[in-house]
Order: sequence, then structure tokens, then C-alpha cells
Amino acid sequence: MSQLANATAAGANVQTPPRAVPFGRATTPAELHERVRSIHQRGLRFYNPGWLCVVAALGLSLLGVMAISTTESSYATKHLVHLGLGLLAAGVAATPNMRWMQHFAYPMFGLSLLLLVFVLIPFVPEEIVRPRNNARRWINLVVFDLQPSELAKIAYVLALACYFKRHRNYRTLRGLVPLLAVTFVPMALIVIEPDLGTSMVFLPTMFAMLIVAGGKIRHVLLIIVLGLALAPAMYPLLKPHQKDRIKAMIAQSTGDERYVQDIGFQGDRAIMLVGSGGVFGNGRQHAADLVHFNQLPEEHNDMIFAVVSCRWGIFGALVTWGLYGLFALGGLLTAASCKDAFGRLVPVGLVVLVTTQMIVNTGMTIGILPVTGMTLPFVSAGGSSLLTSWLMVGVLLGIALRRPTIMARESLKFSDDDGYGG
Repeated sequence: MSQLANATAAGANVQTPPRAVPFGRATTPAELHERVRSIHQRGLRFYNPGWLCVVAALGLSLLGVMAISTTESSYATKHLVHLGLGLLAAGVAATPNMRWMQHFAYPMFGLSLLLLVFVLIPFVPEEIVRPRNNARRWINLVVFDLQPSELAKIAYVLALACYFKRHRNYRTLRGLVPLLAVTFVPMALIVIEPDLGTSMVFLPTMFAMLIVAGGKIRHVLLIIVLGLALAPAMYPLLKPHQKDRIKAMIAQSTGDERYVQDIGFQGDRAIMLVGSGGVFGNGRQHAADLVHFNQLPEEHNDMIFAVVSCRWGIFGALVTWGLYGLFALGGLLTAASCKDAFGRLVPVGLVVLVTTQMIVNTGMTIGILPVTGMTLPFVSAGGSSLLTSWLMVGVLLGIALRRPTIMARESLKFSDDDGYGG
């Protein structure tokens, strides 16, 4: 202090550090807010883990094109067209700030429920709602058929993330009752279509998001135990073909060949094709001949993993699973880098959705799960499935692009929530 005083007295030009506010005046909350925000760079973060999801999704989509072209060249062309539309949809989904997504989360979920009810109305003309194999799941949009259950999955994740951010009652058993009720509504509507496979992805998604949001694990375990205990009581409510698939899987696992030529035909053909691939697979034409002469139903759609394994063997199966692992890694890293509750929960929900669907699809193909109408995300042919999957990628990338900031405007109101810069 004495040296500074002497230098000042001698006429030295001493520059004092700049102050945001005059000395002696109290800093207002608004000024403090702006000073803290200025410390952190805002804008888009182009180097982010969301690109891992993009790379994985693109790899899986191209793998799907090659696998589908092995047996159905026309479907492969459509898959390429839908891939282009999916990339466009992903770009649109990645554009808006996630704050806007929160405002539309509940309306989107409500709209998805209305569409699920719409496809079940019996007097709607078949030109609009096209039944397939006695199932009412699709709405004809001329360019492609929209499957409302696919959109319901994304809307459900967004609505659930919004609910967890705005409420804290889910940490009690009583608070879980409305959460379970809201979950069972889309599940019930999808089961009625019927589409048991798609309905199976909602509960794992809810449990994962509940745990990440801070829910008590013992409550989750209690619900799972009760669900397993009540499962036998739900068996009589299943439709005849659903019961047949369970019987076929049990018979297949025990070596019983009674159902190989009827209800177990699809599962038996799938396992045979998976085994025919060996370690490195077969040539394109030979794989196409194997799929053709084995008469595998839905080889371009639900059973596409059998075609992948036949064409590229165990190596192709491992690459497929590895790409899904890369997608999950990118999504979880995106969630970890986000400081907003909504932005943390959405990637977790979407990753669990895709991962659960992959496990169910590949599990039924290799015979460890009952055969269901479950597509393999990004790989199976189908406009709604591919577009919805790429919408998920767009949402994930949109979250990853926004720089996380320690203090955002909404954090002045809610001390436990942080927002986005940019």
C-alpha cells in the first residue's frame, strides 16, 4: 500500500481494476446476474457428444439400407428416401431452444393421445386408417403412413421430463400414483391396437427417468416386484396370437418342435438365419437366397436383425450392437453435460427408449424373447419408425449444441434449476 501511495504521489499513471458498479453501492440482483452470465461463453457448442448419436444413427440407417437391399430392393430405395426426410426432420428438431420444447411438451403429449384414440375409432374409413394384420396402427398421409405410437414415445419423454422438473412429489409413493396412471394411458391405447411390443418400452423409460430425477430406488424396485407378481394375472387378457408367441418361445427354448410349422415358424426361421451367418456372414447373393428359401416373414421390418446376422455374421451383429452403444454413450454424455433438469432427463429417456427397443427386437430374433411387432430403430424399413428415430437424434443434438451455463434467468426463480446459454 505504501509503494502504491508513493507512486501515485510521484505522478505515476496507476490503472485500477475496472469495477462493474461504483464503489460503495450495493450490487442489485440484476447486475449480479449479468456479471455471472458474462463469465460464461454463450452460443452454440459445435464440439459436443451429440454428434456421436448422429454418427451412430447414420451408420445404423446405412446398415439398414444394405440389409434391406439384400432381399427387397424397392424397400431399400424407400428407406433411403425416408432417411433423407429423417435428416431434414432432425435438423428441424435441433433448431429450437429447449425452453420452447418445454412449453409444447404437454400439448404434444395430448395430441399424441388423441391420435392414438383416432386410429381405434371403428368407423374411420380405411383410406385414412389402414388396418394391417387386424391391427389399427397407421394413418395414411399419402407420402407415408404415420404411426401415432411412434410419436407418442417422444411426446411421452418430453412430457415426463417437464413433469419431473416442475414437481417433487414423485419422491413419495403417493406421488407416483398419477405418474403411473399417465404412463398406463398410452400403454393401454397401444395394446388395444394391438401392439404389445411398443407398449413395453414405456415402463423402462419411466423408471430410468425417475431414478435420474432423484426418485427413490426402493420405490422403483417395489413397483417392479408388484408388476412381476401381477404378471400372471394379466396373461388371460392377452390376445390369442400373443399367447401363441409366448408358447412358441417357451417350446423353442426347451427343444420342443411342435410349433415350428405354425405359431413358432417366424422365430424358428429367424434363429436358423442368424446361425447360418457364422462369424463373418455370407455373400450378398447367397444371403439373399437363404432369406428367400427360408421364407422368413417381415424380413425387411421386424426381422431385419436376422438378415444382418445372415449377411455379416456375428461380426455384423457386434457392429450393430456397438453402434447402439455409441448412440447410448453420446446421449448419456449429453445428459451429463447439461445443467438443466429438463435437458438432463430428455436424453436419458430417449436413450432408454432406443436401447429397450433394440434389446426387445434382437432378443426376439435370437429366441430369448417372444416375437413381437417391434422394429429395430434406424435399421428396419418403415417411414414412421425411421422419422421418429431421427427426430430423437435431432432433439439430442439440439440439447448438446446449447452451451450449459451455471446461471440462467430461470435460476433466479428456481434455485435447483439451471438453464441454457444461447
